[in-house]
Amino acid sequence: MFGKVKKWLGIEGVKLELVLPDELSILSQRIDGSIRLYSKNEQTVTAVKVVLIEKYSRGRGKEKLTDEYQLGEINLNKRFKVPAEGMIEIDFSLPYSTVKSDMDDLADKNLLAGGLVKAMKFFEKVQSEYRLEAEAKVEGVALNPFDRKVIELK
Repeated sequence: MFGKVKKWLGIEGVKLELVLPDELSILSQRIDGSIRLYSKNEQTVTAVKVVLIEKYSRGRGKEKLTDEYQLGEINLNKRFKVPAEGMIEIDFSLPYSTVKSDMDDLADKNLLAGGLVKAMKFFEKVQSEYRLEAEAKVEGVALNPFDRKVIELK
């Protein structure tokens, strides 16, 4: 009985880990990486979802605003077994598109405004943080394994 509860909760079940390159370029518009799945017991994974999210913050103190934008998503709808005490690795390629603010558009269109926009962004404390999230759907489990990594796009 205790073993069934552990399996249903995902304890000693499938664990997921994102494996990414050391450097990622924002210009490439694509992230290539892999997902490692390992488990103490044999289990079946029915799907894996990978999402890139931008957390865009601006302002200071009480005036601070934060928005999140989903830049890309892929769903790998393949069934495969993760062997007991074993590991499998799945490669993925996630295409994405960035969202530009009005200030960024102005800086791109006008060379002289670029410095002004940069100064305004500094004083307004504008910053973006990117994170990659992956979640696997496992057959017969209530709590699906996931991993989240903050990444730096240069």
